[in-house]
Amino acid sequence: MLSDLVAGAREDAAARRAVRPLADVERDALAAPDAIDAVAALAPAESVKIIAEIKRASPSRGSLAAITDPAALAVSYQTGGASAISVLTEQRRFGGSLSDLEHVRAAVSIPVLRKDFIAEPYQVFEARAAGADLVLLIVAALEQERLVELHTLVQELGMTALVETHSADEVQRALDVGGQVVGVNARDLSTFELDRDLFGSLADAIPSGVVRVAESAVREPADVAHYRAAGADVVLVGEALVTGDDPVAAIEAFRRAGETTS
Repeated sequence: MLSDLVAGAREDAAARRAVRPLADVERDALAAPDAIDAVAALAPAESVKIIAEIKRASPSRGSLAAITDPAALAVSYQTGGASAISVLTEQRRFGGSLSDLEHVRAAVSIPVLRKDFIAEPYQVFEARAAGADLVLLIVAALEQERLVELHTLVQELGMTALVETHSADEVQRALDVGGQVVGVNARDLSTFELDRDLFGSLADAIPSGVVRVAESAVREPADVAHYRAAGADVVLVGEALVTGDDPVAAIEAFRRAGETTS
């Protein structure tokens, strides 16, 4: 599944590049306003921080929500206290687009993450040109040399990489490239099975000073409390928000559940 998703993302990027050459995207990326400091925005605090996701569909669940106005939903997330917004820009299986990211960036003042299957520099330049502050890099999808190349480019453009891992080996690879924000995804992108305890088993391998992000398997506040107790600084939440009735209240409840107790 992961290989198919990456291959599809590459094909779609090639189609966009045929219309909008790399030189044009580079020019727009360099002309874009400076990226927001996402490391500072996601830094550890007394309460867990939430990355709230705009997600219309997924390969595992199919259609989730229409989301006709992603900017309005992003504003609701910010109102609820989200520290960053994740925007799925993959079109084939997730129903997203770079246009979604552009509209969200124009509507909120917190960092915005381009969540996609990034495999080549063109996509990183696209992210910055569209206003992204963070870019997802999935270790399992990239050879180490390409991971280094893309992580370096993300930094050179003033953005932050959310380096996603699924094993101890991948955590080490993320640290080896200098990852400052390291995520552990409970969903195996090869099988799409979930393991909510995976984060806890890997958290100690992520040193202090690196932002620890728990991804996936969040349905209710108790799941956020579980991740917080296991050492998460940040929890990324998607399906529970887009399928619920009140995203503002949901984020507030997630944040309360992730408060540090003394």
